[in-house]
Amino acid sequence: MPQDAVPVVKQRIGFLSFGHWHPSPQSSTRSGRDALVQSIELAVAAEELGIDGAFFRVHHFARQLASPFPLLAAIGARTSRIEIGTGVIDMRYENPLYMAEDAAAADLISAHAGGEGRLQLGVSRGSPEPAQNGSHAFGFVPPEGETDADLARQKTELFRAAITGAGVVAGNPQMTGSTAPLPIQPQSPGLADRIWWGSGTRATAEWTAEQGMNLMSSTLLTEDTGVPFDELQYEQIQLYRDAWEAAGWERTPRVSVSRSVIPLVTDEDREYFGPRVGSDTKDQVGFLDGGLARFGKSYIGEPDRIAEELANDKAVAAADTLLVTVPNQLGVDYNARLLASIAEHVGPAIGWTPNR
Repeated sequence: MPQDAVPVVKQRIGFLSFGHWHPSPQSSTRSGRDALVQSIELAVAAEELGIDGAFFRVHHFARQLASPFPLLAAIGARTSRIEIGTGVIDMRYENPLYMAEDAAAADLISAHAGGEGRLQLGVSRGSPEPAQNGSHAFGFVPPEGETDADLARQKTELFRAAITGAGVVAGNPQMTGSTAPLPIQPQSPGLADRIWWGSGTRATAEWTAEQGMNLMSSTLLTEDTGVPFDELQYEQIQLYRDAWEAAGWERTPRVSVSRSVIPLVTDEDREYFGPRVGSDTKDQVGFLDGGLARFGKSYIGEPDRIAEELANDKAVAAADTLLVTVPNQLGVDYNARLLASIAEHVGPAIGWTPNR
């Protein structure tokens, strides 16, 4: 690992599923039911392998996972150790108080084996999507003079206050004897420290630190300075940590980065992903959401080679959590084997040990 990028806590590996489903013969997830049930089964299999986290993307108006809390609660009830998270919930679509109730309930269910809950909720302003003003159709329109991004941050502030037990509505004196503000129920201890902001730039990473949230950075940044992706993301992480220290927060923050990692171990691996070696194994620069964006490379190839490359990835070394994206439409058995290959061949190179 680079000497200036030693992880501050035990390195964790989780998987990140986009939850795609499509009614075609080539897909193992041909319906929404398939995507949901197989997500639960993959989380159970990942826990058995010692993988640390099961994370899921949230998208609306698409054949992907959309309503995370029933899924997170179901996984929490079936597992006992693995962290369960989102990457990310688009706050433009959320009722923050209803979300606070759902999140607390799912977190408490995940704590059935004792201790605190296991939810690690990534939230953000959201990403480009199929629908035009999709959140407006849900009834959430920003006030005049404000943007969807402004509204997402305001909702996040209210959600975070609600999960810490703040009073959010005046009591009815006929029922409670006073007008003292009432908090949402139930409350789940520790959940407030397990909220992450999905940041796509260095500036939003600094804002995330100022707010006291953990940092979630994906396989792309919506800016480009000409340096390799891992170096730009490393700079983002360092700016975040500097801002966190300047803000005076007492706890140690969490930082995750996402990568596409495919060790070519079997003939099946080579059939599916071998043709992508070369084309996808270098950074890409393009336009996204009206501006330049840098997309990180995929790590596809022989296990020893990609393990060495990941060990030299500055952002992976600086983060405490690596989320590996999985091709969920290939089914549970394939993805469980993929995670086993990553655990065996890649994990040791970045200082990871199984969570058992």
